[in-house]
Amino acid sequence: MFENLPNDPMLCLSVVNTKLRDHYKDLNTLCDDLGIEKNALIEKLSLIDYEYDETRNQFV
Repeated sequence: MFENLPNDPMLCLSVVNTKLRDHYKDLNTLCDDLGIEKNALIEKLSLIDYEYDETRNQFV
């Protein structure tokens, strides 16, 4: 499911936030484009106490 993202949650966080900042208008668009299940990504990053902030378009 996360073939396009690192397995390590901290590295995944960095890659996802960079992609959101530079290439995607929102999390839905990123997940659709990369073929990632949105809820699985949210759950993975919640393991390191990060959650998606729509207004900032990043995990904080």
